[in-house]
Amino acid sequence: MTVQSADGIKGTLIRSFDGRYYFRIQHDPDHFEDYELQHSDISVVIDDQDAFLYADELGQRLDHSPQTLGNADDTLRNRSTYFGNNP
Repeated sequence: MTVQSADGIKGTLIRSFDGRYYFRIQHDPDHFEDYELQHSDISVVIDDQDAFLYADELGQRLDHSPQTLGNADDTLRNRSTYFGNNP
């Protein structure tokens, strides 16, 4: 077994087809490592211009941008359902 601090390592949170989450470290286009996410309360800084926070009758969620989801006009005009950077 090898053990190393993950503090300061940049990666991507991914959800697999079965709903489990992994932390992916991409070394180059052809080589990456996936680590099963087992930490219960890890600190996260989102560095993704396509990540937006939503709040509506379905609850609160983090998803892709309204443009990516195909509903840019309606969501960005209704500030009660959008949090984040100014569009």
